[in-house]
Amino acid sequence: MVSNGGKQTTRATFLSLVAFGTLVPIFAFLPPLSSHSQHHHSLSATTARKFEIAEDKFWKNGQPFQIIGGELHYFRIHPEYWEDRLLRAKALGLNTIATYVPWNLHEPKPGNFVFEWIADLSSFLKLCQKLGFLVMLRAGPYVCGEWDLGGFPPWLLAINPALRLRSSDPGFLQLVEKWWGTLLPKVVPFLYSNGGPIIMVQVENEYGSFGDDKAYLHHLVRLAKDHLGDDIILYTTDGGTRGYLEKGTLRGDALYSAVDFGTGANPWHAFDLQKEFNAPGKSPPFTSEFYSGWLTHWGERIASTDAYSTASALDEILGRNGSAVLYMAHGGTNFGFYNGANTGGYESDYKADITSYDYDAPIRETGDVSNAKFLALRRVVEQYSAESLPSVPPDIKKTGYGPVDLIKTGNLLDMLENFEVVESENPMPMESTGQMFGFLLYATEFTSEGDGDGGILSVSKVHDRAQVLISCSSDHDCQRPTYVGTIERWSSQSLKLPIIKRNSNVKLFILVENMGRLNYGPYIFDRKVPNNNPIIQAAYCGLTNLSAHKKIKEKSVNISKEPAFYTGQFNIDKEDQIKDTFISFNGWTKGIVIVNNFNVGRFWPSKGPQCNLYVPAPILKQGENVVIVFELESPNPELVISFVDQQDFTCGSSKLNLQESP
Repeated sequence: MVSNGGKQTTRATFLSLVAFGTLVPIFAFLPPLSSHSQHHHSLSATTARKFEIAEDKFWKNGQPFQIIGGELHYFRIHPEYWEDRLLRAKALGLNTIATYVPWNLHEPKPGNFVFEWIADLSSFLKLCQKLGFLVMLRAGPYVCGEWDLGGFPPWLLAINPALRLRSSDPGFLQLVEKWWGTLLPKVVPFLYSNGGPIIMVQVENEYGSFGDDKAYLHHLVRLAKDHLGDDIILYTTDGGTRGYLEKGTLRGDALYSAVDFGTGANPWHAFDLQKEFNAPGKSPPFTSEFYSGWLTHWGERIASTDAYSTASALDEILGRNGSAVLYMAHGGTNFGFYNGANTGGYESDYKADITSYDYDAPIRETGDVSNAKFLALRRVVEQYSAESLPSVPPDIKKTGYGPVDLIKTGNLLDMLENFEVVESENPMPMESTGQMFGFLLYATEFTSEGDGDGGILSVSKVHDRAQVLISCSSDHDCQRPTYVGTIERWSSQSLKLPIIKRNSNVKLFILVENMGRLNYGPYIFDRKVPNNNPIIQAAYCGLTNLSAHKKIKEKSVNISKEPAFYTGQFNIDKEDQIKDTFISFNGWTKGIVIVNNFNVGRFWPSKGPQCNLYVPAPILKQGENVVIVFELESPNPELVISFVDQQDFTCGSSKLNLQESP
């Protein structure tokens, strides 16, 4: 790892900053959502209820039915806003809601199943039914969705021998069976035939873009029907080309094959191809992902698609009795550490998704609907709706609480006594330490044997971004950890270490950030580890609580790019002053922010395009509100953040992100 001739001894620490994935420590539980249940329709079975496919049409209770749907993810929306966002989808004219079910949200640790608060799928389904929506449930086990590891729990990556994800690997299938054995029985009461809203259940997702293991697909079909019954409509989603469909679905009537595409595609060419893979009379033209926008990575300009061309393309589908689900109707937010990532043609071409999942959807990240795309799509949908549309609700009011002064509460490397320590000869992946998200601190000690060159540090395959700092015992200039440089997955350059006096005790620190696991493509087995040795690793989950209450004496800002915590408070005097807001990180570099123990997400204004982070009103409270910022490099010189009343996606030297429809 270090080429300087020095003898090395290794200790190891792993660091866990509060992760959304742990769920319980991150979010103070809100009052139960059971108040919704008194309003929803009875889920008792009734013989009159039937949803089926025949004569190349969808049929609901014996009548032809056109799906005009929208994707909306319960796990990307604060639960207190579920109803608001669904009502806005209703005003758009939608009759169906599609949502993924991310395995990693519901089973963060093996055998530890979570179905509360933001993971309360049952309450979300009841709410959909209360508001008159049908539901298409996308049960995975892989979902993609620009979500960490495509929805797989990262502890799968710690299993040895390594599992072959998305395959008929017996070890993998055994774990899928346990997961679905917990999930699908919870779904049964919500099936349409049982009086609930669920009309179809998707297995896998865009499998034709990854593999062609038919035994795997057959196994998922058998498993789903064992739990849900033979009458359930199971479907797949794949790109609307022959190659994707050949690999990604099963010909015949075991699965209904749906297609996805964007505004630039010829929908009826895809629908004609779709017919070849479905049984005769069982192929209503349907795009289960019609792209209303697109995703954005750090370093790109915020994605945008034209409102009127999107509406026109939807009209071309609906006007000939086709069905469609807008992906997305409402995108929401990648709170915490759950954002995914993509690669280009090779593994190191890594691109992490930004915290906002606005997606240029008609219902914006904040729920706003006063935009051209919402109105244009609504005008199209209104022509085909069997009922008059509800009035368009006003946008939710937002406010700016102004600047908030922060104090530096601690340098990360001064808190190492609070960490558990694990020694290892070789680097341990994050997942093998039992930590699934956030940061790992790798370190080593060695004695410098020469006064010449400082040496070269080379770390291959960093996943995903490593900050390197060094300190020594003999040289006053380096007794404090000194920033050496950053090694990034997409560049992986070597770093020249500073010259250190002979016989100095040298400490080398490498702070590795898991910026989000790949959610799509051939490199999805995305363990988080630098591929070198020796290392140091350790973890401490209560670190943010410590940093919130410990104030250091240092008044000036450390000019070294040393990771540190900063804390501030602001007051909201009256309950009616609690509103949606945004935190502006003007002058800050990169890190995460926690508001009232809620991990709002990552900021990186120097990279862009996202300059500030959305803070939903339910996170805030009357009285004192506490903000903790973990800044990886250089803070704002004034140690100030600002709460403002509008979004900003103009930061960084970003490239234009033009959507080319798949």
